[in-house]
Amino acid sequence: MKTRKITYAAMLVAIGTLGGNLLYFPIGASKCTPVQHIINVLAAVTLGPGYAVLTAFCISLIRNITGTGTLLAFPGSMIGALLAAVLYKKTKQKFLAVIGEIVGTGIIGALLAFPIAKFILGKKVAALFFVVPFSINTVCGSIIAYIILRGLETAKNNVAKVV
Repeated sequence: MKTRKITYAAMLVAIGTLGGNLLYFPIGASKCTPVQHIINVLAAVTLGPGYAVLTAFCISLIRNITGTGTLLAFPGSMIGALLAAVLYKKTKQKFLAVIGEIVGTGIIGALLAFPIAKFILGKKVAALFFVVPFSINTVCGSIIAYIILRGLETAKNNVAKVV
């Protein structure tokens, strides 16, 4: 089972890294990518908290190493993945995983991005500057992830009825 989880997490990292390079939009000092939030919710529901956070970290790290991301990717993605996974683990409700991703990235991660932008990146931004772009980004990605999860659940149920 552990090999399967590691392989699935690696696939999500690859998809998240490539998808982040193909589909993103710049807002201020950040590069917003809804693909990251799709991956966060999928990893939260299918892999659990530890793997979800590691997947988010790996995607952020690779994007930073390759010059396609910013340091702002770390707080948003990792906190969103953690909160999504913890809420899903406690409730088994996919919708609450989505809410966890939105709150974790869109609010908490955005607030933690402020000191990174101001003091490390040297950007002159207000404390709440990232809340709107991060929230827009994570809502879009999280809704797409929810649709994917519902589709997979429907497909699984339909296959079970046939067998």
